[in-house]
Amino acid sequence: MPTAPAEPQRIALISFPGIRAFDISVITEVWDSGRRIPGVPPFELRRVAADPTTPIPLRGGLTLTPDRPLDWLDRADLVLVPGIEDPDADTPTPVLEALRRAHAAGTPVASLCAGAFVLAKAGLLDGRRAVTHWHLARTLATRHPRITVEPDALFVEDSGIWTSAGTAAGIDLCLHLVRTAHGAEAAATIARSMVTAPFRTGTQAQFIEHPTPRADRDADALAAVRSYALAHLDEPHTVASLAARADMSPRTFARHFQATTGTTPLHWLITQRIAAAQKLLERTDHPLPEVARRAGFGSEVTMRQHFASHLATSPRDYRHAFRHPTAGINPIAR
Repeated sequence: MPTAPAEPQRIALISFPGIRAFDISVITEVWDSGRRIPGVPPFELRRVAADPTTPIPLRGGLTLTPDRPLDWLDRADLVLVPGIEDPDADTPTPVLEALRRAHAAGTPVASLCAGAFVLAKAGLLDGRRAVTHWHLARTLATRHPRITVEPDALFVEDSGIWTSAGTAAGIDLCLHLVRTAHGAEAAATIARSMVTAPFRTGTQAQFIEHPTPRADRDADALAAVRSYALAHLDEPHTVASLAARADMSPRTFARHFQATTGTTPLHWLITQRIAAAQKLLERTDHPLPEVARRAGFGSEVTMRQHFASHLATSPRDYRHAFRHPTAGINPIAR
């Protein structure tokens, strides 16, 4: 008996004058309703506006044509607010009210870049952690003191509300939302079609100031070490052993590594091992101890601890969700 096709995930792109064309393009590319690629689930992306009959002007002579009214948010599985050109601009009251209703109904809400100011005006970020473009972080914190602004993060989630840093971090968040709902392989497939990384480690702190130039030799050595570690994830690695491969002292290696990637060597290694374990859980029937060994965790217990800490789930539950999509398990759906 053939398996019934999965219901498309319903995505609402909030549309009003002043939103950024780049963020609209990112959202449209990630949740492309017309994409037909094996391994990527179906999406229904709708451009939702207070007046769906009126085209919305965008910077650069572009326009966006809405196709659904705001009450379509009642059906949405995920609501997305693009970045806005001017944080000082007024947001239409019907938009703010619709966002409040969507969140109250339990629908996940996410904003890109300065779209965090829209969520802040709606009161959705009060008492929560949030992030925006590093250039606007102080402004957001000053205008909305009840928000805990995280100045360095690429994206942040707090109680079903997601915010992201500037521009490229919006891509990171969108792919992460796909990964959370549909698994690492779906996100990686979309990322490949966009010719971008499926995920980046680090923080936006690395972009706030121009980093001190590094010698070409150091950059090449760090890249070679990362490549080696990825090819040998099942082997034990320490900062000292990785530093030795780069012909550096552990302290120098750790300092250069963080300046280059925005994260520590061990945190980067754990992130890569989690990603490898996700793929093994999705693609293979290996028992959990074997998945843990191949991903380099050493034991199932250690792998389980890192899954709980980083993904808020267990390896067993992760495999069940993403090897059996018809089970209806969707971590970000209502």
